[in-house]
Order: sequence, then C-alpha cells, then structure tokens
Amino acid sequence: MNYYFAPLHGITDYIYRNIVWKHFPYWDKLYAPFIQPNERPIIVPKEYEDICPENNSKIPTVPQVLTCDATGFIHVGKILEDCGYKEINLNLGCPARVVVSKGKGAGMLKDCDALNRFFDTIFSHDRNSRITVKTRLGFNEEDDFEELLKVYSRYPIAELTIHPRFRSDFYNGMPRLNEFHKVCSVTDYPHSDFKRTFEQTLQDIADIFPFKVCYNGDINSKKDAFSLTEKFPYTSSIMSGRGALANPGLARELQGGEPITLEEFKAFHDDILSAYSTIMAREENVVNKMLQMWSYWAKYFVVDAALFEKLIRSTDINIYISNMENLYEYMHLTAKKQVTDSV
Repeated sequence: MNYYFAPLHGITDYIYRNIVWKHFPYWDKLYAPFIQPNERPIIVPKEYEDICPENNSKIPTVPQVLTCDATGFIHVGKILEDCGYKEINLNLGCPARVVVSKGKGAGMLKDCDALNRFFDTIFSHDRNSRITVKTRLGFNEEDDFEELLKVYSRYPIAELTIHPRFRSDFYNGMPRLNEFHKVCSVTDYPHSDFKRTFEQTLQDIADIFPFKVCYNGDINSKKDAFSLTEKFPYTSSIMSGRGALANPGLARELQGGEPITLEEFKAFHDDILSAYSTIMAREENVVNKMLQMWSYWAKYFVVDAALFEKLIRSTDINIYISNMENLYEYMHLTAKKQVTDSV
C-alpha cells in the first residue's frame, strides 16, 4: 500500500512539503498544487518556483496540472519532464466554481466525448512520463460513473485516484462508497470481458485492471484506512488531504508506526513558522498562514476553546508565539493527564 499527501492551494507549497518530509518522511508521494498552463509563459514564475528541481530535489514530489487544453497539457508536460519528473497528474476533481466555470477540473466531467478527445490528443503525443489522473464520480448525481470509467479504461493511465463524491457534493456528506465500488464492475476494459467480484484474488484484480486504483476522501485515521482497504482490496494507494493536513504524521501511523507526539508537532510547527517568517515581509501574512494551518491542526489535537480563540485573534507574530506557547502548555498538560489517568 502506498500513501500520498494530497495538494491544497495556499498551504502545501514546496516550503511546507520540504518541512513535512524533514519531520515525517513516510509519504510515498507529495503532490504539488496544480499548475495552470498559460500562453506566455507556459508556467508562471511562482508556479515554476514551486515545482523546480532545486526546491524539490530531496522529496518525492508529483506535479499536478489543471487544464482542459490538451496542447497546454503537452507543453507543460515537456517542461516538467525536462525538470526530471517521471509522473504528471491531471486534476479532474477540483470543484471550485472559478475552475469549473472555465471547463477545468471537475468541469471536464460533464462531457465524456470532449474528455475522450482530450485523452486522444495527450496520449498520442510522445512522452517520457507516466500520466496519472485524479477524478470525481462525475459532475452531479445524474452522471453515470461507469461511463466515466469506460473512458478512462481506453487509455494507458498509470493510476486513477478517485474521490468518491460528485462535483455537486463539493466536500460535504459521506463519500459515496457504493459508487467507488463500480470501479470493480466495469465490463468493457480492452483486455477483459468479465465482471470483477470481491471473490477474485488480488492478483486477478491486478492483472485485469488497466490502471492502479488510489482512493481519496475522508481518510483521517488508521481505522479509516483499514476499513477502506478491507472493503475494497483492489485499492493500491490511499491519498489523504484534510486528514494529512491535520496530522502530518498520518502516513507513519498508517504504516504501523507511532502516532505523532506533541513534541514532534511542536518541532514541525516551529520549523514552519521560522520558514515563513524568513520569506514573508509582513508579519500579518505569516500569522494568517499559521492560522490557516491551525484550522486543520485543531481538528486533530485537543485544544482549549478559550486559548484557541485567543490564538486565532493574534495580530502579530510575538502575540501569536505567546498564545501558541500557552496553548501548547495546555495540550502538553492534557496529554500528560490522559497518560496518568490510563495507568
């Protein structure tokens, strides 16, 4: 089983990814936030800085491309291959209105014919990299996920990451696992004409699938991952987004290691604060960056409501650090009490 750290614009830039890898080098891949091809330059400087080799040389970064323009995808792919990347991920899952309105991300799932034409073009072009795809089930509940899978099955996609929600779901509600199961029941793969069942061996499944299957959606704990793989044994990889942001040590735990400790979290936190304090000119921006991350961390760690309220009202770095130290002391004392109570 492989474990992937999903991208999130505004947080998982190369600085963040390098610090995650320094403290928790257990992720098999860390996906970079998407690149959108432009005319001139093809990749804007800020996006290139995020994926350039010198900023990603020590971590298993995978670049992601967001576009409905096959020619743009090919041009960006050439640049990424020249940077040394062996995998390029196509984003067909982003549900943001500004993205979908331009026919990108999940907006591409509305028209299977157009999607076929897009794939025909990019896969007919000579390349040295693998192409992987991240998708949703469709644009809305009226779409047929099996029809979408039939499109994917026609092309040499190396791995298909499935977020089992429709675009209309955004990130709300439970993942639609009954729809995810359909990946095991499509019958017209080019080299297979029979229906898969859970009774088949894993090797049978691996032999007849035209692509590896990665699951993405609400994986926040070891229990979540175990439940998923027990129900869907053909899953070869798990991608975590919000769960990984809340707990950057999640991959270690999923591999049977120890959960993240408060000491590890504090060291991780302090490195992030130091890094962004160095590159950002305005203290306000640094504090906002840290508070954005706290919107995830507070979902994993036990925090005092009053102290957390003070933290999110921090107006400069010194106040933030003071409030953070008070909150950390509470978290530490709470953790010690939990250990004492369990003895």
